[in-house]
Amino acid sequence: MSNDDITPTAKQHTTTPPGDPDSLPDPRRIRGLGRERLAGRVSRFDRTHRLDRTLAHVVARLTGQALGPYQSAVIRIGFAGTWLFFLLREFPHRQEMYGPDGPWSWDLAQQLTASNHAFTALVWSDSQVWFEIVFAFAVLSSALLLLGWRTRTMSVLFLIGVLSLQNRSIFMGDGGDNVIHLMAIYLVFTRCGQVWSLDARRGRREAAEAARPDLAVRPYLADNPDPTDNPDHPAGEPDGAGRPDRVGVVLWAVLGLALAAATLAGKIDGGLFGGWLTIYWGLWAVQSLWWLTGRYTRSAQPRAFLDVLANLVHNAALFVIMAEACLIYATAGWYKVQGSRWQDGTAVYYPLHLDYFSPWPALSDLLSANGTMVMLVTYGTVVAQVAFPFTLFNRRVKNVLLAAMMTEHAVIAVVLGLPFFSLAMIAADAVFLPTSFLRRLGDRATRARGRLRPASRLRRLGRTFPGPRKKAPQLAEAAPEAAPGAAG
Repeated sequence: MSNDDITPTAKQHTTTPPGDPDSLPDPRRIRGLGRERLAGRVSRFDRTHRLDRTLAHVVARLTGQALGPYQSAVIRIGFAGTWLFFLLREFPHRQEMYGPDGPWSWDLAQQLTASNHAFTALVWSDSQVWFEIVFAFAVLSSALLLLGWRTRTMSVLFLIGVLSLQNRSIFMGDGGDNVIHLMAIYLVFTRCGQVWSLDARRGRREAAEAARPDLAVRPYLADNPDPTDNPDHPAGEPDGAGRPDRVGVVLWAVLGLALAAATLAGKIDGGLFGGWLTIYWGLWAVQSLWWLTGRYTRSAQPRAFLDVLANLVHNAALFVIMAEACLIYATAGWYKVQGSRWQDGTAVYYPLHLDYFSPWPALSDLLSANGTMVMLVTYGTVVAQVAFPFTLFNRRVKNVLLAAMMTEHAVIAVVLGLPFFSLAMIAADAVFLPTSFLRRLGDRATRARGRLRPASRLRRLGRTFPGPRKKAPQLAEAAPEAAPGAAG
């Protein structure tokens, strides 16, 4: 109903005698006019404050939770696993690659790091023992980060291991090593142990212990009843039973002493307001502040404030990781467009006939024998890399293109013999995987692990629980009922 339908009736009401009932306006029309005016005012109010509500929702999302818990866990597992497998495969060749007697000598590495201020612990000494210690340290930190044990601390130690080896011999790396180098820095600022980690499992166990009524819970747990809100909790935070985390405290103290010794010896470059010295001491200080807040404060407000800051830093780092992946593909695609071999559709043909990139010569010959296939793969690679950043605004197109690019990297790993480069790029692509897909993947892994668990549990029962004693026959009667509960 419009205003034009009511206006003549209203005008007639002003000129007609009040005693004529036929000429009076319809009350329903008047009520409809009032509702339309009120709805117009409300809609204008909504349009005025719509931006404020949107901004408030965005701020609440960015500060209230660490976004992408499954995506951050996947990139943690992906990059830690890629670096770990690379170190294990190159273990027999570690001396030639990073050792003090390698082609890139220790003196050259020391001169280079003195000029570009890159961090590497391998230039602290040219001793063979020191090299073996640093290499073993890199392997151990990668394995522990892969498992998600003390993820905050292990992410920093993983960064130290990556920088120490890669900056020692800069000519040993490729594109995959550069991606790992960058992502190792970004992972330090993420809360990548929320799911699929030993920290998350410890958080669930502590929450179950805290829920038991027979345990004496400290005031800290009264303010923080759900430790799973932050499963990768810092060193020294009380566990579910109210006991301090002694392992975290010892780890934090030992690393602080090692950092102090390196600082006093002048091994770390940087000053008070810049350089790696400031970064490492800043991370250690933040860890100590988190521990002091969780250990001694009675109120939950200081811890909530630190959680907000941690969520902001995590979300910003996750955004940088996504932007970095888009930048890698965009720059690679636009550089390919400028090449003449990529323009005529023959660029893929040449790497297939290089001995260095032909671990399976018969497979390479088979793929390069079809000229149409070579042209389609060449043009498809360029189109996919250039278009990928723009497909993020369409979920379905993004998922299809993401699957195609991951498949392409898997083919590169097999055909060109670049497994670690492909693993690094697949790990970078995993940040764009849908959360529903990752949850289904995790559920399937949990069910597969559950199917393997009963056999090991029965073997454990046979070793743990002996037969009933003769002096206590009542235990034999209760044994079939008590055994399952005890096993659980």
